[in-house]
Order: sequence, then structure tokens, then C-alpha cells
Amino acid sequence: MTDQWSLTWSVVALLSAGALTVLSSVRLATLGDVLADRTGWGEAVFGAVLFGLVTSLSGIVMTGVSAADDQPQLAYGNAVGGIAAQTLAVVAADAFYRRANLEHAAASLQNILFGCLLTGLLGVTLMATFSPDVTLLGVHPGSVVLVLLYAGGLRLIHSSEVPMWRAVRTQETVPDVPQEEGRAEERHGRLLWAEFLGIALVVVVGGWVVTRSAEGVLSGTDLKPGLVGAGIMGVINALPETVTAIAAVRRGAVTLAVAAIIGGNCLDVLNLVVGDLAYTQGSLFHSAGRDELFLTSAALVMTAVVLGGLLVRQRRGWFRLGFDGTVLVVIYATTLVTLAF
Repeated sequence: MTDQWSLTWSVVALLSAGALTVLSSVRLATLGDVLADRTGWGEAVFGAVLFGLVTSLSGIVMTGVSAADDQPQLAYGNAVGGIAAQTLAVVAADAFYRRANLEHAAASLQNILFGCLLTGLLGVTLMATFSPDVTLLGVHPGSVVLVLLYAGGLRLIHSSEVPMWRAVRTQETVPDVPQEEGRAEERHGRLLWAEFLGIALVVVVGGWVVTRSAEGVLSGTDLKPGLVGAGIMGVINALPETVTAIAAVRRGAVTLAVAAIIGGNCLDVLNLVVGDLAYTQGSLFHSAGRDELFLTSAALVMTAVVLGGLLVRQRRGWFRLGFDGTVLVVIYATTLVTLAF
């Protein structure tokens, strides 16, 4: 299991892991919606923290295993490439919500604050990359700053229950209120949590399979690490957020859908911390090449576009999406084309 996988086996494993991730994520959306109501956390906080953590587990495993296998650029590319691909999940979820633009219906202070937190985390990532190449106990100081910034951001968001700014309620705004549970969700809370954690384990195993498969694709082709990290690992890394966001939208949990994407992206930035810990040859941030820095910049720009969409709250936009959805597709497509060359 530790030998390099062949290209054929790698492709088969990638497709299988992707399919398993899709099936698991559909159920995860239902469990997340029910548990958000039962815990009283609300869709925004539950979606961004616990929901985002579970959907990010595959990416954490991918980054950690790649870094430990001395593939730092693949590890870095997966982390930031996953953020870019997951941001595009907003467009996919919006396509399944026909009442109005998703960012209009799901506007909330918590989602906007998580977007601000994500922008700050990506900015610190770039600062760490261009800072002196030093490590303390094998870890770059930027990793410590990222963890502290994330923890401080969660504290700030959790304390914003009486904000000075509120999203204006419209006919298309979907409030975050507890929903009636179906028969499948009437089980004891412990059983729901057990299933939630079981799906998390499946996602972890899938992340390991994807990593080994991507390494096999990288060695069996002439593709660059940045493109493999963003176009293959990043896309599969984004599947849990994409599928769960679509499933959440179909359940009417629009706030949960957006929170899972943005909150998952915040956690994916911390994947770099995991990779920095696993990489024994120095700082993971300074292993980033031009492609990886380009990916980070693209993720930063895409996050700014999503924030703009949440603030503008366009009810109807281009191609039955918001203006932000169209711009996100263009940015991501341009990024992949640029990486290919």
C-alpha cells in the first residue's frame, strides 16, 4: 500500500473515492441541518465549524500525506486549490436554488464575517510565503499565526449575537429557524452524532486514497504539481462542500449551504499548518512555486467576489445566477487554463 500506484489504478481509485464522497455528502447535509437545530448553534456557526470540519477532513489528509511524502507543492496546491474549487460550489448551489440568488437569500452577518476571516487567513498565507524562511521546532511562525487568527475569528463571530449591522429582510430572505424533522431524523441524538462521525471517517479514508492516486497521476504524466493539486485533488477536495451545499439548498437550509462552503474554506487554509507540521524539509510555505502563489491569489480574489455578492444581495443576475456566480466561473476557468500552461 506504500508503493507508488500505477496510473490506471490511480485513475480508478480517484473516480471511486469521488463517488463515495458524493454519496456520503448527501446524507451529511441532512444530518448537519438536524444537528444545527438540536444543538441550537444555528446553521451559520454549525455549518462553518463542525460541518466545515468534516467536509474538510479529506483535504487535511491530502495535504498532510502529500507533505509527509515529500511532495510539498502538491500539498500546498491541494490546500489552496481546494479553496478555489470549493468557492465555485456557491455557483453550483445557486443553480439549484431557483427562488432568488443564493447570496441574497442566505445573507447573514456570520457568513460575511467568515468571508472576512477567510480573506485574512489567505493574506497571512501569502505574507508567510514571502517572509524569511525560518522554522521553530520544524514549524514556520506563520502556521502559529494562522491558528491564532482562526481561533480569534471564531470567538469574534460567536460574540456577534447583537450586531451593529444586520441584513435587511426581504421576501426572498430565508431565516434560519428550526425545521420539523422527518421520520429518519427522529432518532436519538447519539445515533445521529455516531452517523455524523462515521461519515467523517469515510471522508478521511477517501482523502488518503485521493492523495496516493494523485501522486500516481503526477508520476505517470507530465502534469505540473500545481495543476494536479488544483485540478484533481482540489476538485475532489471540494466535492463534500459542493454536494452538501446542493443538498442543503434542496432542503431549504440556504444559510447552512453558504456557511459550509466559506467555513470549510477557512479550515482548508489551516491544512497548510498540517502540511507544515508534516513536511520535514523546512517551511511548507517557502516550497510554494509560482503556480501555488497564483492559486492562492485566485482563491483570495474569489473570496472577495463572494463577499461582494453577500453584501450587494442581487435578487436576479446574469444567467439566472448572481453577478458573482458568473465572475467566479470566469476566474476559476482562467486559473486552470493558466496553470495548464
